[in-house]
Amino acid sequence: MNLDFSAITPYLHMLLTGAKVTLQASLLAVFFGSVFGTLVGAMRVSPIAPLRSVAAAYIYTIRGTPLLIQLFLIYFGLPSLGLNLPAFAAGIIGLSINSSGYVGEIVRGGIEAVPKGQWEASKVLGLSYIKTMRFIILPQAIRNMLPAIGNEFVTLIKESSLLSTLAITELTMVGQQVRSVTYASFETFIAVGIIYLVMTSSTSLLLQYVEKKWQVG
Repeated sequence: MNLDFSAITPYLHMLLTGAKVTLQASLLAVFFGSVFGTLVGAMRVSPIAPLRSVAAAYIYTIRGTPLLIQLFLIYFGLPSLGLNLPAFAAGIIGLSINSSGYVGEIVRGGIEAVPKGQWEASKVLGLSYIKTMRFIILPQAIRNMLPAIGNEFVTLIKESSLLSTLAITELTMVGQQVRSVTYASFETFIAVGIIYLVMTSSTSLLLQYVEKKWQVG
């Protein structure tokens, strides 16, 4: 088979624009997912049993259902309840919620990896649970969580391709548009795959660099 990429060359700028949207969506999702996931993870190890149960149920539900269904519930389901969201906003919310379920478990594991003596020392100092978590436990737990959080970001870049189902012009959606114009399906999606590979590889290298700097610091 002879591959001819000349047909899609004029549309390369469109693919790169789509990649930009993909990165924007992934960054926003990992930020909001990390914030909410940290809260869920902290609830997961809370001394208050009902909070632990709610967090466990949330994580179980989010991790046990497909991201695509979650996106559809937000974008197509919420309007029936009178809440209409723009596609991009619905996509970010869906990705963030999905990510928070995984980040919650990452945070739980990171917190539980902190030596028990740190908790006991905080009690001796008379610190509240919130202050202990904020000033003592989480700063130490972050070191343990960094690699897993980095992997979650890379995963989000790939999973953001599902935003194309909401007609968001991210990389996969743009690839479909280019294919429909050029009829060069194989070449188009090879190019799309290469761009995804470049984004995930670059992100992984950057996160490894940050992780090493953090560990040294």
